[in-house]
Amino acid sequence: MVNIIQQSGGGDLAAFTAFLAVAAHRSFRSAAAELNITPSAISHAIKTLEQRLGARLFNRTTRSVSLTDAGERLAEKLRPAMASIEEALQSVDTEAGTPRGTVRINASEGAIRLVLKPVLARFLRQYPQVHLDIVSDGRLGDIVSDGFDAGIRLAEAVPRDMVAVAVTPPMQFAAVASPAYLHARGRPLRPLDLHQHDCIRFRFESGAIYRWEFERQGVTERVNVSGPITLTDQPLMVDAAVDGIGIAFVPEHLALEPLADGRLLRLLEDWCPEFPGLSLYYPGHRHVPPGLKALIGVLQQQVGSRQPA
Repeated sequence: MVNIIQQSGGGDLAAFTAFLAVAAHRSFRSAAAELNITPSAISHAIKTLEQRLGARLFNRTTRSVSLTDAGERLAEKLRPAMASIEEALQSVDTEAGTPRGTVRINASEGAIRLVLKPVLARFLRQYPQVHLDIVSDGRLGDIVSDGFDAGIRLAEAVPRDMVAVAVTPPMQFAAVASPAYLHARGRPLRPLDLHQHDCIRFRFESGAIYRWEFERQGVTERVNVSGPITLTDQPLMVDAAVDGIGIAFVPEHLALEPLADGRLLRLLEDWCPEFPGLSLYYPGHRHVPPGLKALIGVLQQQVGSRQPA
């Protein structure tokens, strides 16, 4: 979001901006860092707003900050209004021809590393007046209510009311294991054989365990695997497979290096078809910030460079 506190010189707009920043971060210090002002200025703005409204907006302890019921109602009403103001300011930026302001992106750590990390330095050199606020979050949250301009997730999981832009080529999962593990335990010949193997399970941030999904010639098999270890980090799953702990099922790009040098071998390859990759998505009913448009352009160039010649 454009730093309205600095541009407005104070007043209601500044107080509302401060309020929404604290509501988003659940932290006065983090909100102050986002808006490039002091924590005491944030605290004063919130205190003044609470006094004016005659209502407490936050419950504050030494360890946590949370919205009160009154704060939740105010945030729900303010977010679309402030988004409209932001759109008006960004339309001026568009006419000026220079992308600027903050673009907030929500994505999993894996998506950030695969999609954003390769282009960050080039993008920020090309658009020095754009600030990227990237939040790593594996949950499938609501980017609109959480105050983000865009999110990145698997194309098949993008909500239907969003505009989606492909930011990776089609992807493929790979079942992988070390030569030592396969020498000791043998190879599974079809997905259901995995019930006889040690598997490295993946847990979503929601707490749910991922059921491995395979498909061949229109036949789908979902396997609720078991094994000695459950992880929430996919690169660590690859490391565990290299160490011979068991079979891992991960996005292929994470295992390319150990597959190339022989530390891992692929299994059930004919059961692992391609699927649409990751998409950047944003609300279709909103004005698209110039900074986000610029980022989409850079990411699409990156996708093109990854496509086979």
